[in-house]
Amino acid sequence: MTHPLHLFKFCPKCGSPHFVENNEKSKRCEDCSFVYYFNPSASTVALIVNNDGELLVATRAKEPVKGTLDLPGGFVDLNETIEETVVREIKEEANLNVNRVEYLFSETNIYPYSGFDVHTVDFVFRCFVDDISPMKAADDVSKLEFIKIENLNPELFGLTSIQNIIRKIKTTKI
Repeated sequence: MTHPLHLFKFCPKCGSPHFVENNEKSKRCEDCSFVYYFNPSASTVALIVNNDGELLVATRAKEPVKGTLDLPGGFVDLNETIEETVVREIKEEANLNVNRVEYLFSETNIYPYSGFDVHTVDFVFRCFVDDISPMKAADDVSKLEFIKIENLNPELFGLTSIQNIIRKIKTTKI
């Protein structure tokens, strides 16, 4: 696999075209000496389980992988913690108020966006809500439904990291 840094042709600090490979993780500007490290983007994934042991599953309303199953969550904004992100994303995508989050594990992913592969680290949280009655699909989600965890088919989920998460939670208790 080609590292995404090959797509970066100009120094983001001074605009110089003398932006060369520094090592496998970075590029360096030969004019201003700026070194740019390409690091993954942080993203969140929410696991919300109802009293019947069913997991909240979303259907993607937008590309990439529009129409496939997904779990609520999304990218971390500037000046936002991982915990704040998962709470915000649940509110935006499902209109639910999260009262407690519990970090579980992480997965890596490559998220194709506008012809560019965004490398991510997806932080998986168990999220607790008191009331699911205001639940409504919004933002980049077209449908929300609760599905028994044992009935989930990882292949119906469009993103590799979410497929891996589904496989993991099917074999461990969350």
